[in-house]
Amino acid sequence: MKQMLRLLTVLLGLAALPVGATELGPDGLHEVPWVRETFKDLREDLAEATAEDKRLLIMVEQRGCIYCTKMHEEVFPRPEITQAIEDNFFVVRLNLHGAVEVTDFDGETLSEKDMARKWGLLFTPTMMYIAKEVPEDVAAPQAAVALVPGAFGPGTTLDMMTWVVEERYALDGDEDFQRYHARRITERNTGKTE
Repeated sequence: MKQMLRLLTVLLGLAALPVGATELGPDGLHEVPWVRETFKDLREDLAEATAEDKRLLIMVEQRGCIYCTKMHEEVFPRPEITQAIEDNFFVVRLNLHGAVEVTDFDGETLSEKDMARKWGLLFTPTMMYIAKEVPEDVAAPQAAVALVPGAFGPGTTLDMMTWVVEERYALDGDEDFQRYHARRITERNTGKTE
Protein backbone atom coordinates (compact mmCIF):
# COMPACT_ATOMS: atom_id res chain seq x y z
CA MET A 1 0.00 0.00 0.00
CA LYS A 2 2.86 2.41 0.83
CA GLN A 3 4.44 1.78 -2.57
CA MET A 4 1.12 2.47 -4.27
CA LEU A 5 0.74 5.77 -2.37
CA ARG A 6 4.32 6.78 -3.28
CA LEU A 7 3.69 5.99 -6.94
CA LEU A 8 0.43 7.93 -6.87
CA THR A 9 2.21 10.90 -5.23
CA VAL A 10 4.92 10.88 -7.91
CA LEU A 11 2.37 10.64 -10.73
CA LEU A 12 0.27 13.47 -9.29
CA GLY A 13 3.42 15.55 -8.90
CA LEU A 14 4.32 14.97 -12.55
CA ALA A 15 0.80 15.87 -13.63
CA ALA A 16 1.15 19.20 -11.82
CA LEU A 17 4.20 20.21 -13.88
CA PRO A 18 3.60 22.74 -16.65
CA VAL A 19 3.22 21.18 -20.08
CA GLY A 20 6.42 22.70 -21.45
CA ALA A 21 8.51 22.21 -18.31
CA THR A 22 12.24 21.97 -18.93
CA GLU A 23 14.84 20.59 -16.62
CA LEU A 24 17.25 22.84 -14.82
CA GLY A 25 20.97 22.35 -15.15
CA PRO A 26 23.49 22.51 -12.29
CA ASP A 27 23.72 26.28 -12.81
CA GLY A 28 19.95 26.62 -12.30
CA LEU A 29 19.34 27.56 -15.94
CA HIS A 30 16.90 25.75 -18.20
CA GLU A 31 18.37 22.94 -20.29
CA VAL A 32 17.32 23.18 -23.93
CA PRO A 33 18.94 21.46 -26.93
CA TRP A 34 19.26 24.60 -29.04
CA VAL A 35 21.59 26.46 -26.63
CA ARG A 36 25.19 26.06 -27.85
CA GLU A 37 28.07 25.23 -25.57
CA THR A 38 30.89 27.48 -26.77
CA PHE A 39 34.05 29.06 -25.40
CA LYS A 40 32.02 32.30 -25.10
CA ASP A 41 34.26 34.21 -27.50
CA LEU A 42 31.59 36.25 -29.26
CA ARG A 43 33.67 36.81 -32.41
CA GLU A 44 34.12 33.03 -32.76
CA ASP A 45 30.43 32.48 -32.03
CA LEU A 46 29.46 34.99 -34.72
CA ALA A 47 31.78 33.26 -37.21
CA GLU A 48 30.20 29.88 -36.39
CA ALA A 49 26.70 31.32 -36.72
CA THR A 50 27.61 32.83 -40.09
CA ALA A 51 29.14 29.53 -41.28
CA GLU A 52 25.82 27.84 -40.46
CA ASP A 53 23.88 30.66 -42.17
CA LYS A 54 22.28 31.58 -38.84
CA ARG A 55 21.99 34.71 -36.73
CA LEU A 56 23.80 34.97 -33.41
CA LEU A 57 21.40 35.32 -30.49
CA ILE A 58 22.88 36.02 -27.05
CA MET A 59 20.48 35.10 -24.27
CA VAL A 60 21.17 36.25 -20.71
CA GLU A 61 19.32 34.43 -17.93
CA GLN A 62 19.69 33.76 -14.21
CA ARG A 63 18.85 31.10 -11.64
CA GLY A 64 15.35 31.46 -10.20
CA CYS A 65 14.17 33.90 -12.88
CA ILE A 66 10.39 33.51 -13.11
CA TYR A 67 10.34 35.30 -16.46
CA CYS A 68 12.97 32.94 -17.88
CA THR A 69 10.81 30.06 -16.67
CA LYS A 70 7.78 31.62 -18.40
CA MET A 71 9.71 31.77 -21.67
CA HIS A 72 10.99 28.19 -21.33
CA GLU A 73 7.60 26.75 -20.35
CA GLU A 74 5.13 28.82 -22.35
CA VAL A 75 6.93 30.36 -25.33
CA PHE A 76 10.02 28.47 -26.51
CA PRO A 77 8.32 25.01 -26.52
CA ARG A 78 5.72 26.13 -29.07
CA PRO A 79 6.54 24.22 -32.26
CA GLU A 80 6.68 27.32 -34.48
CA ILE A 81 9.07 29.09 -32.08
CA THR A 82 11.27 26.04 -31.48
CA GLN A 83 11.46 25.63 -35.26
CA ALA A 84 12.31 29.31 -35.79
CA ILE A 85 15.13 29.08 -33.23
CA GLU A 86 16.56 25.82 -34.59
CA ASP A 87 16.38 26.97 -38.23
CA ASN A 88 17.62 30.53 -37.84
CA PHE A 89 19.60 31.16 -34.66
CA PHE A 90 22.89 30.17 -33.07
CA VAL A 91 22.02 30.69 -29.40
CA VAL A 92 24.70 31.45 -26.80
CA ARG A 93 23.48 31.76 -23.23
CA LEU A 94 25.14 33.72 -20.44
CA ASN A 95 24.36 33.58 -16.73
CA LEU A 96 23.73 37.06 -15.30
CA HIS A 97 25.62 36.04 -12.13
CA GLY A 98 28.00 33.52 -13.72
CA ALA A 99 31.76 33.26 -13.50
CA VAL A 100 32.54 31.83 -16.96
CA GLU A 101 34.81 34.10 -18.99
CA VAL A 102 33.26 35.84 -21.99
CA THR A 103 35.18 37.67 -24.71
CA ASP A 104 33.19 40.57 -26.12
CA PHE A 105 33.35 41.71 -29.75
CA ASP A 106 35.68 44.53 -28.66
CA GLY A 107 38.18 41.98 -27.33
CA GLU A 108 37.58 42.56 -23.61
CA THR A 109 37.35 39.38 -21.53
CA LEU A 110 35.30 39.42 -18.32
CA SER A 111 33.26 36.99 -16.24
CA GLU A 112 29.62 36.65 -17.26
CA LYS A 113 28.48 38.78 -14.30
CA ASP A 114 31.03 41.51 -15.03
CA MET A 115 30.14 41.44 -18.73
CA ALA A 116 26.47 41.85 -17.85
CA ARG A 117 27.42 44.90 -15.76
CA LYS A 118 29.55 46.30 -18.59
CA TRP A 119 26.58 45.88 -20.92
CA GLY A 120 24.20 47.51 -18.44
CA LEU A 121 21.87 44.52 -18.32
CA LEU A 122 19.33 44.61 -15.50
CA PHE A 123 16.61 42.18 -16.55
CA THR A 124 16.43 38.51 -17.40
CA PRO A 125 15.82 37.14 -19.78
CA THR A 126 17.53 39.57 -22.15
CA MET A 127 17.94 38.57 -25.76
CA MET A 128 20.45 40.32 -28.00
CA TYR A 129 20.04 39.68 -31.71
CA ILE A 130 23.46 40.43 -33.19
CA ALA A 131 24.13 42.02 -36.58
CA LYS A 132 25.61 39.82 -39.30
CA GLU A 133 28.81 41.87 -39.29
CA VAL A 134 30.27 43.54 -36.21
CA PRO A 135 33.09 46.13 -36.15
CA GLU A 136 36.02 45.23 -33.88
CA ASP A 137 35.60 48.18 -31.53
CA VAL A 138 32.02 47.66 -30.34
CA ALA A 139 30.49 45.80 -27.42
CA ALA A 140 27.60 43.34 -27.85
CA PRO A 141 24.76 45.78 -27.07
CA GLN A 142 26.03 48.15 -29.77
CA ALA A 143 26.35 45.18 -32.15
CA ALA A 144 22.73 44.17 -31.57
CA VAL A 145 20.07 44.94 -34.15
CA ALA A 146 17.57 44.34 -31.35
CA LEU A 147 18.00 44.10 -27.59
CA VAL A 148 14.95 42.61 -25.89
CA PRO A 149 14.83 42.75 -22.07
CA GLY A 150 12.12 40.70 -20.37
CA ALA A 151 9.62 38.00 -21.22
CA PHE A 152 7.12 38.35 -24.01
CA GLY A 153 4.35 36.20 -25.39
CA PRO A 154 4.66 33.83 -28.32
CA GLY A 155 3.39 36.29 -30.94
CA THR A 156 5.82 39.04 -29.96
CA THR A 157 8.72 36.61 -29.71
CA LEU A 158 8.04 35.03 -33.10
CA ASP A 159 7.52 38.43 -34.71
CA MET A 160 10.85 39.66 -33.31
CA MET A 161 12.64 36.59 -34.62
CA THR A 162 11.03 37.02 -38.04
CA TRP A 163 11.81 40.76 -38.07
CA VAL A 164 15.48 39.97 -37.40
CA VAL A 165 15.77 37.07 -39.87
CA GLU A 166 14.11 39.13 -42.62
CA GLU A 167 16.42 42.04 -41.74
CA ARG A 168 13.46 44.42 -41.56
CA TYR A 169 15.52 46.65 -39.25
CA ALA A 170 17.59 47.59 -42.32
CA LEU A 171 14.68 48.45 -44.63
CA ASP A 172 13.96 52.00 -45.63
CA GLY A 173 10.63 53.33 -44.49
CA ASP A 174 8.96 53.86 -41.18
CA GLU A 175 7.94 50.33 -40.21
CA ASP A 176 10.01 49.83 -37.07
CA PHE A 177 9.45 46.70 -34.98
CA GLN A 178 6.42 48.11 -33.14
CA ARG A 179 4.65 48.96 -36.40
CA TYR A 180 5.66 45.63 -37.92
CA HIS A 181 4.37 43.75 -34.87
CA ALA A 182 1.07 45.70 -34.89
CA ARG A 183 0.61 44.89 -38.58
CA ARG A 184 1.33 41.18 -37.96
CA ILE A 185 -1.22 41.09 -35.10
CA THR A 186 -3.85 42.60 -37.39
CA GLU A 187 -2.98 40.13 -40.15
CA ARG A 188 -3.24 37.17 -37.75
CA ASN A 189 -6.56 38.43 -36.40
CA THR A 190 -8.04 38.91 -39.86
CA GLY A 191 -6.49 35.75 -41.34
CA LYS A 192 -4.35 37.70 -43.80
CA THR A 193 -0.63 36.89 -43.67
CA GLU A 194 2.28 37.46 -46.01
